[in-house]
This record gives sequence, C-alpha cells and structure tokens, in this order.
Amino acid sequence: MFPRPDFFAGALLNFAENLLFPANAEVNESDIAVITATENEEHLSELSWAELREQVRRCTNALRAAGVEENGIVAGFVANHAQALVALLSSAALGAIWTGISPDNGVSAVLDRLVQIRPQVLFADNATLYNGKEWTGKGKTLEIVEELKKHGLGLVVVVEGLKNADLGLEDLRSKGVKTEGYENWLKNSPDEPLVFKQLPSSHPLYVLYSSGTTGLPKAIVHTAGGTLLQHKKEHFIHCSLSPASRLFYFTTTSWMMHHWSVSALACGSSLVLYSGSPFKPHSYSSLPRLISSLKVTHFGTSAAYLTALEANNIRPIEDPTLDLSALEAIYSTASPLPPSTFAFVYEAFPAHINLASITGGTDIISLFGAPCPLLPVRAGEIQCAGLGMAIGVVDSASPPEAPSPVEPAGSPGDLVCVKPFPCQPLTFFGPGGDDKYRAAYFERFPGLWHHGDFVRMDPANGGLVMLGRSDGVLKPAGVRFGSAEIYNVLTRFFGAEIEDAVCVGRRRETDRDETVCLFVVMAEGKVFDDELRERVKSAVRRELSPRHVPGVIEEARGGVPKTGNGKKIEVAVKQILSGMHIKTNASVANPEALEWFREWAKNNA
Repeated sequence: MFPRPDFFAGALLNFAENLLFPANAEVNESDIAVITATENEEHLSELSWAELREQVRRCTNALRAAGVEENGIVAGFVANHAQALVALLSSAALGAIWTGISPDNGVSAVLDRLVQIRPQVLFADNATLYNGKEWTGKGKTLEIVEELKKHGLGLVVVVEGLKNADLGLEDLRSKGVKTEGYENWLKNSPDEPLVFKQLPSSHPLYVLYSSGTTGLPKAIVHTAGGTLLQHKKEHFIHCSLSPASRLFYFTTTSWMMHHWSVSALACGSSLVLYSGSPFKPHSYSSLPRLISSLKVTHFGTSAAYLTALEANNIRPIEDPTLDLSALEAIYSTASPLPPSTFAFVYEAFPAHINLASITGGTDIISLFGAPCPLLPVRAGEIQCAGLGMAIGVVDSASPPEAPSPVEPAGSPGDLVCVKPFPCQPLTFFGPGGDDKYRAAYFERFPGLWHHGDFVRMDPANGGLVMLGRSDGVLKPAGVRFGSAEIYNVLTRFFGAEIEDAVCVGRRRETDRDETVCLFVVMAEGKVFDDELRERVKSAVRRELSPRHVPGVIEEARGGVPKTGNGKKIEVAVKQILSGMHIKTNASVANPEALEWFREWAKNNA
C-alpha cells in the first residue's frame, strides 16, 4: 500500500470533463444542473447544464490567460455556491490543483494552510450571509492576500457573495496583486473552445487539510482518477444517484463532503449548493422547507444537525405545508449517529427513506463505511463497507510488526484497510511529503492503512459501529481539527501568560457529541480566571472559527502529562476524560499529571 500503487497507469482522463459531460447519463442541456441557495430565499439561482458548461469554458480560458497551467495551484476562500464550483471545475479542466477554504475560518487558519501550497490565484467572496447577518470578507481577505503575495500569489478574483457589499478591488490592488471582479473577469475571458487537458489517473486534483497533534495542518494531495472512480462508485452504486436525482449536502467548501457531493454531477444528478445557517430563516424548519421546495431526493448532513432536530422534537413529516415525497435518502456523517436518532428520523421523515450513517474522511476523500439501499438499516450502525474497501478491525494493543484481528470477532479495535484502494492520497504537499504520508497512515501498523478510528464490526452482517477517534485528533460536531491549531493561537496571543496547555476531545458514553477541553498551565505570577477564559475563547473564535472554541477551559493544576522526550500525552488524557480505564506506561515522565486529570474527571462527571 505504500508507496502508493499507480492505478490505471497509461490511461488518460480529465476529472472536470467527466462531471460536465457525464458518461451513460441522459442529460438535457436545458436541465437544471446546479441550484445555489442561501438564508435569503429571494436569492435562489439556477444554472442549466449548458450554462454551467459555458461558465466553466469562460473561467478555464481566463485562468489559462492568467498563466495557470498543469500543476498550478488555485485556491478558494469561498462559500458553497455555483461560482466556487465553476472555479473548481475550471482548475481541474486545466490540470491545476484546487483547494477550498470556507470564509468562516480565521486568518491564521487560512494562512496555516495556503502558505504551504503557495496558490497563484485566489477566489474570494466579498461577503457572506450567516445566521441572519451579513459578514464582510474584505478585512480578512486583505490580510490573507498581503501574506500570500510574498509566496507567489498574483491574481485575486472577487466573487460577489452579497450584492450590496463592496468588492474591495482597489484595496486589494494596493497590495500589489492583480484583482478582478468574477463577473467581469469571465465576461472578458478569451473566446476559445473549452479544452480538457487529458492527464494520468494519478494526476493531482485537490489539496485537503487534516490536522495532526503537532505542527501545521497536513496538506493531503488527492488524485483525479482515484477521486472520480471512488465517488462515482459511491454515488451510482451505494446511493442510487441518477439524472433524476437531486443531491443537497449541507457542507462548507472546507469539508471533504463538499468535494464528495459535487462529483454527483458525474451521474447526471443536479446539485443544491447552500451556504448559511441550517436554522435560518425558519428556525428548525429551514432545511426541511428547502428540501420540500426543491424536491431534493438525497439529503446529507451532520449527526449534530439530526440530533438537534431530535432534541427539539422537530418532525417535518407532520408539517402539512411540506412535501417530502421525493426524498429517498438521508446521509449522516462527521460523528456517530446515536441509536435514538435513527429511530427519531424514521418518525420525523418519510419511512421509505434510506437513513445511512457513513464514515470515511478527508484522508481518503470518500467512505470506508457506506450506505446500501438493499440492506437493512440497524440503529447505531453503518450499513456496510464500501465496495472494494478491504477494511478490518485489529487489536489496538497489537505490536506494529504483528497486527492481530480482534478476539473475539465483534470486539472494539482500530479500523484498518489491508489492501490498496484507488483513492489513497498521492502524497502530502511540500518537502518530505512522502515521509509525512507514510508516518500518518502506515507507521502504526506498517503495511496496513491505519485510519485512527476506534470501531466495532458486527461479524454477522458487516455493520460498523463508530466508537470515536483512536488518536488525538479533535472532532466536535464532526469538525475535525488538530490540537496544534489551538496551541498555535495560545502561543501567538497568550505566550506571556500561558506556559503550557493540553487540548483533547471528551466523549463519554452518555455524551451525544465530543466536547473540546482545553487545560492550561499558567506562567509564573499569572492568574487563571474567567476573564482569561473569555479572552481565549474570543481569540480562538476570531483566528480559527466558532467550531474550534473549546467547551471547557480550565487550569491544569497538575501540569501537562508528557513522555520522557517531552511529547504531550493527549490520547491518555482524552481517554481518562471520556471515562475509559487506562494503564499508563513507563514512558510517562510525570504520572502525577495524569492522576490530576483522573480526579478532575471524577469531580466533573
């Protein structure tokens, strides 16, 4: 499995061509391909297949004229809308690499990612609508552009996310980069045919980011052929998508589910792209109304959204103003869907749907555990392994050189994949990328893909039960990030006050979701109080995003537990807080610190 096999060597393809001209799918040029929706119901817009292809033609030619070539880097600091999709497809048409980051991320989070890959073109929204408020992106974009200019950025294309907000073109030009408004830029592009660069299957397509517990977010490079084949398998076979389908996945452009959902075009399906709060403008009925009015057939969301409907007893099927008869499937991912929510969804939505909890990740840009319309839905379980994904469960205590299956079968253990699969990443971007890639997935059990999920697999039916992360990655409400991002903010803004910290996720058996817990060690003479707690929350919200803000911030009076070589022992702290009984090994340099966390967990159960 490592080094990555070269799947379909010698074959040539273009990812964008396969989405815009889907094979074996009866698509009419006048049919709707894409619908863009926001919290403002008056701003609904549609693109036919012909219009989408024309916009991609113009954008592709404009990018080529701007000097973007094969292997060039194009980035988007954009919401989930048609312009973002056009930029993505146009980059792929040229053989350039696309990376997307949602505008709700702070400047630090964006630069931690984009400085690594040095984009030559940046698409950026002028403003976004979220939770009933208009948010200008101008200030953040100016900061981002000022830094990226030092790393090769030459062009900024500003998308008019909100009509009444300033595009800020002159301010951006003052930073020394060429700047254009999206509409004018497309209008003035060279009038040439749309040409799709034919490339090897292993040609890089996307960079996605996965945070570990140390250093910068890892920049994962995904291939065109692997992504296309894997997504089409999942959409066409596992989800039954067709030209009669309409897929709406509630996601941001940062999340792999955005990349997963746009590939549904390859089945001839139409897309609903949505940006905004899931609870505006009609509170908990907002998304069900959209599903009804747009005749959505496949709806994807996070487990957190469905549990919110359950907690508030929102039953769309009982609303006589809604028509959910077209709905065929609801997909839930990001975190495990509780068994009670399975039962609730079948009471709150039409009983004929395929409710599927699914799992995979940024690392594979697809699924290890997938839906299947032919199999029973069992509460609390993912229905089956994805076709062609040779997954297994190994004993977490196995030695690296001799991983052993769990005994008895059906016991909890670490999720692994034992055979190569086409959507394995190509590498990690930048110097030492192959070494980082190997260390991330093949160091724990050499020769096996170690995914970092703690799972149980039903030996009778192959269903998967997700039990959480087996490493230190944080995943509140399914938003995956690394503790390093929090530590970076503390170092930058609180270096004189906070000497050390440990940040982990807590999810006890009784918890519906993971809570981010941050424990700090104060510098000598400095005092931990509510005022500091609020300043830390504010900085994390500003620099990263509201999703990163810890739910618990406390002083670690016993210090931060570390190994003999000074590495923070996050996993042990996470397991203690989550109510697991663990044995600490001899490499813990300060076991008294772990004792303090045991006491804290007992007193804060």
